Amino acid sequence: MGQTVTVSNKPRTSLAVAGLSLGTALNPLNSSMIAVALVVLRADFGLDVAAVTWVVTSFYLASAAGQPVMGRLADRFGPRRMFLLGMGLVAITCALAPLAPNFALLCVARAVMALGTATAYPSAVVMVGALAHEAKVDTARPLGRLQMANTSAAAVGPVVGGLLVGLVGWESLFLINVPLALAALLIVRQAAPSDKVRERGSVAELVRDSDLPGIAGFIGALLLVMMAALNVAPDYRWWMLAAGTAVAALFAWRELRFAKPFLDLRLLGRNRPLMLVYLAFAVFSSVYYFVFFGLPQLLQEAGGYGPGVVGLLMLPLAGMSVVATPWAVSAMGRFGVRRVLLAGVVLLTAVAALMWLLTGTLAIPVVVVLTALMGIPYGTVSIATNQGMFVSTRPQERGVAAGIYQTCRYLGAITATVMIGVFAAGGVHQDSWLRMVLAMLVLCAVTFGISVFWRQRKA
Repeated sequence: MGQTVTVSNKPRTSLAVAGLSLGTALNPLNSSMIAVALVVLRADFGLDVAAVTWVVTSFYLASAAGQPVMGRLADRFGPRRMFLLGMGLVAITCALAPLAPNFALLCVARAVMALGTATAYPSAVVMVGALAHEAKVDTARPLGRLQMANTSAAAVGPVVGGLLVGLVGWESLFLINVPLALAALLIVRQAAPSDKVRERGSVAELVRDSDLPGIAGFIGALLLVMMAALNVAPDYRWWMLAAGTAVAALFAWRELRFAKPFLDLRLLGRNRPLMLVYLAFAVFSSVYYFVFFGLPQLLQEAGGYGPGVVGLLMLPLAGMSVVATPWAVSAMGRFGVRRVLLAGVVLLTAVAALMWLLTGTLAIPVVVVLTALMGIPYGTVSIATNQGMFVSTRPQERGVAAGIYQTCRYLGAITATVMIGVFAAGGVHQDSWLRMVLAMLVLCAVTFGISVFWRQRKA
């Protein structure tokens, strides 16, 4: 009888994971799709280069700050409920965004959309445990599918965005999210298991125990530091950094004294495996985004390739990462998470070293081979750290843990952006690319050093 239930549940579980994958893909899709619309937005709203970048910055800031908060809400009130609310928020916001009368409201819409998409990944990670148990499979398999959806969406975003903007206009970048979000909502509502009983109580009790000052402190500190790193207001950069540091200190002081903190810093400090996963993933992400942000600029500035050609040259990275992910999932089942993680970092280091070849030639065959090779360690290390995060946390903490994990991705991306600005202040050419390759090798060594010390947390 039990076997019959398991078999009948497998299609339902696969459908639920498909819906979750679609929902989690919306955040990386929208973060990369907008890049091709900046010129059109500048013309339509009469903006300069600095002003139009706020449509990108607002999304990154809201996503980075929102992921842990939405994860905490998923832990408290149920991941399925939060996922459905997030997709509903995305659908409504994106239906209204094209009607925005000015650019400021459009940036607000992007931030709200980012918060909606930010619910998807931490909610999905919380649900993965129940879905994997229901289908009697290892959690790495559904996590791998989520990873493949994220990688594919980020890579095809510029291509899809270019087609939409060229055929319809920038408004289509919002409108395309409406049917996608509604499809994810309906699939998960139909196929995902109902939430277990979470927290109950009066509204006053729930608000009191939500640690709203702690959440505000976390968001404030993160936003101030990230805005300083992105140099969004050059005249106030160091003031924002100082203010962010002060707010972070107050946040830590409060969280260590509050009975039910938003972020249990004591527990996080004692959970060495989780801290090492976060550090490894943040540093690894900075290596990846060196290539993701730096290589297209090198190809355009030094190689003379057009944006459309550059987008196609970057696609092998996503294609090989999708191929590598199921291989890594299978390898983790056989050799363990740590060995696969270390193998992925070693391969990452080798590919980063091969990027030196681009200082001598930017021929299309060489670029295609190198971007394809980079996809292998990207898929491998991403799913290994993802699984490492999952096994390093208790079920009731996986939502906020997954949110912080995603924030580490954004921190890596911002670090890479800042470092590219430092190493290529005079433009991205082959001399500055050599400096970037050396920086990537140093970051690879740091990632390897962190990964060596990681051990799976004992139950």
